[in-house]
Amino acid sequence: MTLSLDAVQPGKVGRVKDITGGMGVRLRLEQMGIHPGDVIHVKRKGVLRGPILIEMNGVEVALGRGIASRILVEV
Repeated sequence: MTLSLDAVQPGKVGRVKDITGGMGVRLRLEQMGIHPGDVIHVKRKGVLRGPILIEMNGVEVALGRGIASRILVEV
């Protein structure tokens, strides 16, 4: 099942399938170390808004909802 990262529930693990958006979004995520094929563990997210805390390769990263919605993951 493929979902945007902001729709994945805390505690779930998914593999990045694609990144939608322009070159700016792709470069920003690449600089954070997020690439297609990476495994991401969703650690925490607010109920209505706020950042989403993910862990990948032993590093925790907080992403805003807007950029998280551009990341498609297979759960």
